[in-house]
Amino acid sequence: MDDFPKTEANYAPLTPVQFLRRAAAVHGRKTAIVHGELRRSYAEFGARARALASALRKAGIRRGDRVSVMLPNIPEMLEAHFGVPGAGAVLNAVNTRLDPAAVAFIVSHAESRILIVDREYEAAMRAASEARPDLIVIMVEDDAGGASGSDYERFLETGDPGEDFLDPLDEWDSIALNYTSGTTGDPKGVLYHHRGACLNAFGNAMTFGLSTETSYLWTLPMFHCNGWSYPWAVTAAGGTHVCLRRIEPRKVFDLIAEERVTHLCAAPVVLTMLQHAPASDRRSFVHGPVRIATGGAAPPSAVIDGMERLGFSVTHLYGMTECFGPSTVCVPQEDWADLPLSERAALMARQGVNLVTLAEQTVLDAEDRPVPADGRTLGELCLRGNTVMKGYFRNPKATAETLRGGKLRTGDLAVLHPDGYVEIKDRAKDVIITGGENVSSLEVEEILYRHPAVMEAAVVARPDPKWGETPCAFVTLKPGIENVDAAEVIAFCRGHLAGFKIPRSVVFGDLPKTSTGKIRKYVLRERARELDATAAS
Repeated sequence: MDDFPKTEANYAPLTPVQFLRRAAAVHGRKTAIVHGELRRSYAEFGARARALASALRKAGIRRGDRVSVMLPNIPEMLEAHFGVPGAGAVLNAVNTRLDPAAVAFIVSHAESRILIVDREYEAAMRAASEARPDLIVIMVEDDAGGASGSDYERFLETGDPGEDFLDPLDEWDSIALNYTSGTTGDPKGVLYHHRGACLNAFGNAMTFGLSTETSYLWTLPMFHCNGWSYPWAVTAAGGTHVCLRRIEPRKVFDLIAEERVTHLCAAPVVLTMLQHAPASDRRSFVHGPVRIATGGAAPPSAVIDGMERLGFSVTHLYGMTECFGPSTVCVPQEDWADLPLSERAALMARQGVNLVTLAEQTVLDAEDRPVPADGRTLGELCLRGNTVMKGYFRNPKATAETLRGGKLRTGDLAVLHPDGYVEIKDRAKDVIITGGENVSSLEVEEILYRHPAVMEAAVVARPDPKWGETPCAFVTLKPGIENVDAAEVIAFCRGHLAGFKIPRSVVFGDLPKTSTGKIRKYVLRERARELDATAAS
């Protein structure tokens, strides 16, 4: 009974590239992309992505080669999500907020052959070119959908829009390479496979209720876990992508009203921006509640309440780069709607249950045993399934450790509630999440130690009403030095770190230590929270 072979008739490798092939055929005349005054149909979207794939192959790109892109949420970024894997290559979407040195490291470590980059990021492009002299740079000029004279448009003209995409030889083939924010030293390159990208797109479409009626606003950076797989998910559903180059509350409200936006994803900081936008920036919309999914720090009850009053319905997700973005969702139960806001918000703030496309989530103790579902016993949240990364590119040691025992070790400490919902209580690696971006405390501390007046330094998260968390530095100065203030330390960091990594506050004094000399960061976290309480009072 089990001797039936795989054939072309009954097996095809799963890949999200197929979604645009189908959408162009089925929804060819439908608007696929909105960017300012630009409107592109699915037929046009498909033709441009196929031309990109063809041009990449003609430029010498072969299966498995890496192609880096450093672009905001513009149509060219969507085209790259199909054109690059459609050429058989691996898409490396680079964080546009990184400093030039970090970009140079990523492009060099990825051994990228080509970099497609927006003109805004020329400094990073120059650093990448110096680190990798044979890099081919293709510049994008964004004027609401492409300037006819730009490098990118000329490059597309070398391709044939009539050539079909290449399918993967195997669904385990790599489709994307995404770098972490370097929470333990240099960034690690997370490799995604076609199977996981396809399944995660399905899972997102089901979880978030995407359809042909979807108008999806791009408030989530597409460089972040490939936009949580939504470039592929929205296309699979035949929805409309509404592009947004940068987040401005007025523009967000304008687009929601004018393009009848139904769905968007965002870090908690964006929810706060929208809730606290001045009345002059807000616009009402009458086409129904707008579904907004958020990840990272759980939104407080006041934010949930405020967003609902503005006409938004909040969904809380959890994920990480190593699992294609969203992997769990706090599925609301029917009886929650009747609860007081404070109780409902506490339930909604949990990380919840696994997406339908994730095989399993568990919370394990130090001996790898499942913790009791009592809502109190701490353990490490672990994931397993098809939407877990292949591993870290060129880093077998880190891969083996993170995927130890057949589970993805998230490093997040969580409890399991009696109803089966997971709630994260702490971060095992002292990662600071600010505006949806991960900041390594070790990286910031290394820069602080370079300051000639600093003897010791420790960085922890400080609660922030806008960004969720910001880095807070505790510094001990060298003996005899007293004429250094917080502004000087922050200015020093500004010369060495990306903006979101710079400490927003600096506290001077002796650092608490254990008997073995280790800095007691949990004490510093308490002090940082006290600073926040003092500031609020």
